[in-house]
Amino acid sequence: MIDGVKIKKLKIIPDERGRLMEILRSDDDLFEKFGQVYMTTVKPGVVKAWHYHKIQRDNFCCVKGKIRLGLYDARKESPTYGETMDMKLSLEEPKLVSIPPNVYHGFKGIVDEESVVINAPTEPYNHSKPDECRLDAYKNDIQFDWRK
Repeated sequence: MIDGVKIKKLKIIPDERGRLMEILRSDDDLFEKFGQVYMTTVKPGVVKAWHYHKIQRDNFCCVKGKIRLGLYDARKESPTYGETMDMKLSLEEPKLVSIPPNVYHGFKGIVDEESVVINAPTEPYNHSKPDECRLDAYKNDIQFDWRK
């Protein structure tokens, strides 16, 4: 487990009309503050990686399809510096993953449909000065194989 990463198991509440799932609440232990909420999608077999934020914490939840989420701790002062995490996110095992600043992350669509991810980061996106540092998904020193 990478230091500072938090995982919250989520509960789906079904009834005859459909389903409800609380993702993030202001009274959750892992809640810090609200920046914005957005959704992003990934097509089957596509990798959206690697990037990290210097300021914001991301809070990811997959609400359709299934993704493989990869994390890499690039913080030299961290007790888990250099470690990776590899997990799957979907509605079958719903969870919220909270990713601290300076931890590289990305995901891959791993089912035969477009997957949908909700993110509730702690900061609003700054269009003129994005808080984002990127690496190529495959050409880097991170010991993580997206081809699996």
